[in-house]
Amino acid sequence: MTDDASPDLRASDSDRERVAEVLRDALAEGRLDMAEFEERLEATYKARTYGELAPITRDLPASGAPAPAPVSFTKEPAPSGSWAGRIVGGEGSSAGAVAIMSGFQRKGRWTVPKRFNCFAFWGGGEIDLREADFADREVEINCVAIMGGVQVIVPPGVEVVVRGIGIMGGFDHPRDDGPPEPGAPRVVIGGLAFWGGVDVTRKLTRAEQQLLKEQRRREKLERRESRQELHQARREERREERERRRGY
Repeated sequence: MTDDASPDLRASDSDRERVAEVLRDALAEGRLDMAEFEERLEATYKARTYGELAPITRDLPASGAPAPAPVSFTKEPAPSGSWAGRIVGGEGSSAGAVAIMSGFQRKGRWTVPKRFNCFAFWGGGEIDLREADFADREVEINCVAIMGGVQVIVPPGVEVVVRGIGIMGGFDHPRDDGPPEPGAPRVVIGGLAFWGGVDVTRKLTRAEQQLLKEQRRREKLERRESRQELHQARREERREERERRRGY
């Protein structure tokens, strides 16, 4: 899509995908939050003309465009030590949590202390580390679950060690998804589960899940376009073959 195109011209699938790519970059760089991204993405795939597409990215830098500040818009693998900004030191924003016939949550932007203690009795808790900062390179989460449960969610790349003891209960280890990332913190999970359980799982953040979903959607669209081009080429070959036969 070009800036000088008539706003009444019909937009193509590739035009919409170019706009979606700008939105995905903006989400990854923090220019858009998830709600704004979803709203604009929905408007992108509903757009029928250039005039409807243009306002969606008017306040965002175009993909590959030079920025006024020395900020790179090129997506590259995270460099070694990229976790350093999330290991902040200090005491942590929360030292523990208790759920007695109730529940607790620690999620979003918070700082995990060197030792976090939690207790769940006839209740449950959720400890989400995907967007958390860490007081140290190694933190310990001590969970006691009695006829209750605790779920610990860690992001990919973080080293996890589970040392808990289960008595008529259990500690579930996360699936091994590769070696730890350079500089990533180490999370040691211990404690006791009696008639209860501590579930340790790896998950992407919601933003990362949305980006992955959009990447798969784009790949699916590219495969569909490739099939359409192949079918068109085959039709052209058959047409040329028929014309050659009529000329004999």
